Amino acid sequence: MQFFRIIIWIQGIYTLFTAIWPIVDIDSFMVVTGYKTDIWLVKTVGALLIPVAICLISFLFIQTDKRPAFFLGSFTSVAFISIDFYYVLTDVVSDIYMVDGFVQIVFLLSWVYVGIKRYDVLIHS
Repeated sequence: MQFFRIIIWIQGIYTLFTAIWPIVDIDSFMVVTGYKTDIWLVKTVGALLIPVAICLISFLFIQTDKRPAFFLGSFTSVAFISIDFYYVLTDVVSDIYMVDGFVQIVFLLSWVYVGIKRYDVLIHS
């Protein structure tokens, strides 16, 4: 159970931070990630990620089936891996997004580990 909680905590906080950052300070966000033309879209994605992060973190405090956390965490990572690598490799976004892509790979591998080695954690709350 401890490894599951660690993944939830780290991915939840990481997602929450990266979601709030462009909403709170788009200028510093663009210094790191590169100039954006559609600021509204960046902030919209951030706003949509806040509930994802809160949902992940909520699994630390509720006693329920953990499989939704597994699916939310792992599929969110798959989405970001696909987006980060595709758009970096096609020169649409800054190479800094590769860093996020690799972070997401670590999250995904952690979820795969939980799914394979610790499946009992997912089905027993």
